[in-house]
Amino acid sequence: MKLLTAVIGLALALPGGAPAARFAVGVAPKADPAAVAARLEARTGGSTAKIGPFAVELEATSARGVAGMKGVTYVERLTARRHVAFAPSDPLFSRQWYAPAVRAFDAWPQRPYWLSGVKVAVIDSGIDGEHPEFRGGRIAAANTFVGGSAYRDTQGHGTFVAGLIAARMDNAEGIAGLAFPARLLVAKVVRPDGAVPLDAEARAIRWAVDRGARVINLSLGGVRDPMNLNHDSYSPLEASAIQYAVRRGVVVVAAVGNSELAPDKPWPYASYPAALPHVLGVSALGRDGSVPMFSNRDPIYNDIAAPGDDLFSTIPRVLSAAHPTCVDPGYSDCGPPEYRRPQGTSFAAAIVSAGAALVRSAWPTLTADQVVNLLERSSADQTAATGCRRCTDNRDSLTGWGRLDVASAVDPHRPHPAVDKYETNDDAGTHAWRVGSQRATLRASIDYWDDQNDVYSVYLRKGQRIRAVLNGTPGTDVNLVVWKPGTRRVDELRYPTSRFFAKASNRPGAKERLRYRADRKGRYFVQVKISGPGSGGYKLQLFR
Repeated sequence: MKLLTAVIGLALALPGGAPAARFAVGVAPKADPAAVAARLEARTGGSTAKIGPFAVELEATSARGVAGMKGVTYVERLTARRHVAFAPSDPLFSRQWYAPAVRAFDAWPQRPYWLSGVKVAVIDSGIDGEHPEFRGGRIAAANTFVGGSAYRDTQGHGTFVAGLIAARMDNAEGIAGLAFPARLLVAKVVRPDGAVPLDAEARAIRWAVDRGARVINLSLGGVRDPMNLNHDSYSPLEASAIQYAVRRGVVVVAAVGNSELAPDKPWPYASYPAALPHVLGVSALGRDGSVPMFSNRDPIYNDIAAPGDDLFSTIPRVLSAAHPTCVDPGYSDCGPPEYRRPQGTSFAAAIVSAGAALVRSAWPTLTADQVVNLLERSSADQTAATGCRRCTDNRDSLTGWGRLDVASAVDPHRPHPAVDKYETNDDAGTHAWRVGSQRATLRASIDYWDDQNDVYSVYLRKGQRIRAVLNGTPGTDVNLVVWKPGTRRVDELRYPTSRFFAKASNRPGAKERLRYRADRKGRYFVQVKISGPGSGGYKLQLFR
C-alpha cells in the first residue's frame, strides 16, 4: 500500500484555545492558492498551515461553508491514516509478484504474531521434507496413501503448492509462504505415473479432517461434462469424502481445472471436486489480469480467481540437480522447464487456500461457509479495466466473483455473513436435515452459486398429508420439490422423470406452496431449490 502523506505544516493554536481540526482543501485549476487561503482564513477564522499549488492545509474549529467557496474543489478532514504493509525479509520475496497482487500482507503494518495458527492440508504429490523452507515445525503431520514416503516428492507439484502456502517466513533464505501462521498436513496421493487414485484421495481427505485440518487444498481434478456422461468423472466416493470435510467445518479449496485434460479448450465446466457443493472453485489469472486459455470456465462453480501463471515457489532440491550452477537451488527457476515459468489453476488454488488460512487465523470462530462467503464477496471484480477483456461486471464464468483480496477479506469493518444452522443439507438420504416436529418453521439461506439446494427429511405415514409454504427473498426464484422414500440424490437433470419424484411447485418468484399425500410410509424429502442467479434467506413452513 502507498504511504499517503498529508500536507504537513506548523500547528498553530487558534484564538481562545478552542480545539482545532485539520482539513485539506483542494484548489481549483487556475485558481490562486494564496487567494484561496486568504478567503479560507476569513471565512473560518482559522489558519492555513501550508499552501501548495493543488491543496491548502487549514486548521480551524469548523469548515462549514468552505465547500461552496470560489476556487475550492473539495474539503476533507484529515483524520484517516494509511499504513505500509509489512514485507517479509526473505531474499527471494521480490520474485513473488502474486503476494501484492492479492494484497496478502496489506492488512497489517507489521507481521501479526498474534494470529492463531491453522492446519492446512495439501493433498498432492508429497513434499520435500528436507527442504529448509519446511523445517522448524512447518509440517504438522504427513502420510502417504500411494506408498513410498510423504516426505519425498518426485513430481515436485506438492512441494510447489506447499511453498506457496506455507514456506517459512523471515528465515533469511528463499521465499515466504502467504499463510505465515499455518502448519501443513501433507497427504501424498499421486502415484509415480502422475495418476491420483480416487480411493487414495478420499482416504487422505478424511485423514486430514481427523487431524484437525481447517483448510484443505485440492490442486487436482477430473473432467466434468454434464452434457456427456461418458466424459463426466463424478465420483460418489470423492463427493462423500468432501461432504465429510464440509460437515466438520473445513474450508475445501479446489482448482477448477486446466483444459488440456478436457475435450476442448477452453472448457466451459469446472472440474470435480471444484464442482461439488460448498467447495471453493478457483480459476487462474495471468500477471496482466487476463484469464489464460487453459483455465476452465464455469458460470456456477468457478467462484474466485488468483494468480496462476509465471509463479515462483519451492521445488524438491533433487529436481535442481540438473542445474548445478543454479544460484537458487530448491526453487522453481532451478527446476525442469515446467517449473521455470509454471502455470495452472493448481497454483491459483494454493494461493486461495493461503488466503482462507489467513481469514481463519484472523476470525477463528467463523464457520467454513462464512469464510468462503467473505473470500468471494470481498474479491476484486475483474473487468476489461483490470486486464480481463472477456470478463463482465460482477460475477462471471471466467473469474467467479473476482480476484482474491486478502486485506479486504480480513478487514475488521467488513460485516460477517449470517450462519445457516441447517448446513450442510444439500442432498437426500443422510445428508438431509431431519425435521421431527409436526409443525416446523425453518429459517435458512440459499445461494445459486454455492448452495443451490437445501433438503429436509420428514417421516410420513401412508395417507398422511404434508403442506409446505416457502417464502424467499424478493428477487430470487425458488422452488419446492417433494421426493419419495429411497431417494439418494435430488437429481434435477432427471426430474421429473425419476421414479422417486413426488410433486413440485415451481412458479416464478420467491413464494411457493404445495400439498402432498403420502402413498406409502417412510422418509420423504422436501427440497428447496434456487433456480436462477441470486441468494438470500427464506422461511419454510412444514405442516403434517
